[in-house]
Amino acid sequence: MVSFRATLQFSFLTLSLAQPYGTSTLQWGPCNETEVPSDVPVQCSTLLVPLDYTEPNSNETLQLDLVKVLAPVKPSKGSILFNFGGPGGTARNEIGINPIAEELFALTGRQFDLVAFDPRGTAGSKIPMSCIDNEYDAWSYLFDQTPTNKSDVDLGDKWARGAMIADACLKTQNKTGSLISSAFVARDMMRVVDALGEDGMLRYWGFSYGTTLGATIAAMFPDRIERMILDGVQNPHEYYHAQSDFQEWTDSDKSFSAVFTGCVANRENCALAKGNNKTAEELEQAVWDLLDALKHEPLTAGPSYMLDYSNVKGFIVQSLYNSASWPVLAMILNDILTGQLDDLPHILEVLFPLNVTDVFAQIAQPQALEGIHCSDNMVRTEKFEDFVPAVEHMYNTSRIFGDALVFLYAACAQWKIEPKERYTGDFNVKTKNPVLFIGNSHDGLTPLVSAKNVSSTFEGSVVLEVEGYGHASLAAPSACTIRTTSAYWLNGTLPPEGKICELDAPLYSGITWADVINKVYGNGTATAKRDISPLPGLRGLLKTPFLH
Repeated sequence: MVSFRATLQFSFLTLSLAQPYGTSTLQWGPCNETEVPSDVPVQCSTLLVPLDYTEPNSNETLQLDLVKVLAPVKPSKGSILFNFGGPGGTARNEIGINPIAEELFALTGRQFDLVAFDPRGTAGSKIPMSCIDNEYDAWSYLFDQTPTNKSDVDLGDKWARGAMIADACLKTQNKTGSLISSAFVARDMMRVVDALGEDGMLRYWGFSYGTTLGATIAAMFPDRIERMILDGVQNPHEYYHAQSDFQEWTDSDKSFSAVFTGCVANRENCALAKGNNKTAEELEQAVWDLLDALKHEPLTAGPSYMLDYSNVKGFIVQSLYNSASWPVLAMILNDILTGQLDDLPHILEVLFPLNVTDVFAQIAQPQALEGIHCSDNMVRTEKFEDFVPAVEHMYNTSRIFGDALVFLYAACAQWKIEPKERYTGDFNVKTKNPVLFIGNSHDGLTPLVSAKNVSSTFEGSVVLEVEGYGHASLAAPSACTIRTTSAYWLNGTLPPEGKICELDAPLYSGITWADVINKVYGNGTATAKRDISPLPGLRGLLKTPFLH
């Protein structure tokens, strides 16, 4: 049975007009390099915010740790706040590292400071969602984050695991678990805006789940939006109100097929197609046949790496975040398909090092993902048989991604922590200044249709389509995107309706953001090349493939 649980309601007018918490301005200084690594100039500060916004008379506070990446062009025109998604992703350990910092500078016109903090519930916050307290359970939890189609019985195992993590979080997070929600993070965000001492208006760029957070902020504080980009758009209606984020996987299979069509179109740069005449359809079918075979007969690559259905599919899914990883994916798949396993351990050790010593660090983000998403979501399912139709819907929506995150939705269906505040309103929003939505044409995780659907309820907003592959605009190097987003940040200029930005990094070309940035801003502006990892804040979302 599915039930919608009531939550405490607030007067949004009263809360929108709430005075800033305290009157002191932020004191910026040097950062702890262990917590905030950086390749560019950064400063750090702290801010005390209410621990519980539903208790206005309480003196309990929560410390937010802030990082500011200083604008290369002075004087700075203000601050842009960032959230890289998840939910559960951290930002302080990512935003000052190249090439991400160089890319964000380029996309914001190089004239704004970049500000971030690790939201409630994440590993970098003072109240992380940390439900597992012993190594046995931690390792078991880590290795159970696998696709459910690996066997006929795994779906039932995931349902049981979901009940276990829901119980564990209720037991260990009974004091702070209810203080973790996107609504509270929205309020934290506005406290940061107040403390910055600028114009009292929010400038924000959210990626992936960060778009749901951004939509929530805009709905709660529409009169305080100066600029907002929502990039790689998640459907916030499903995030809060559905058994699963079904729409997210709409284009996943098309994106997976593009791995092979792009490969065949660039045979000399793609190991799967080089030296043969196989079609894209034949190559894709060979990989599906491989995945089915690995369910029953896993392979090994040296003494440490197992090539089974879960691990190989996990690597494929992870690769869909960024098309820059597709040449490596094609090389590994080709080695497996042709039986060339001798060199694989060396390749895999570079991608997935064996020196995993802190299992609690490995499970921090998945726990945060469950803690935030499940608390935000309103749907609960009492019986396994009532959960199965939702899983079948996911399977039918996407063959490649439909079984990848069932562990998350099994936990959410049985979640037992009720947040002090959950956003329950709609997203028919009129912001003071219009929002810019961005969607890639071939995004296997947040389809373009989601950007269009959410934009349709934000008055005056526009969707910029990027003719690219991978998750959100950071996965699709484009000079057009740089010019469009920079103009928006600098003077609020929106692109015309129907604007499509061309991709300047064709599949399997090896062209990177650094090449595009140097083309726009001049040689030497960008020096770092992007690795094959997903978006910052999304690393570690899925179990590290191949390790057993």
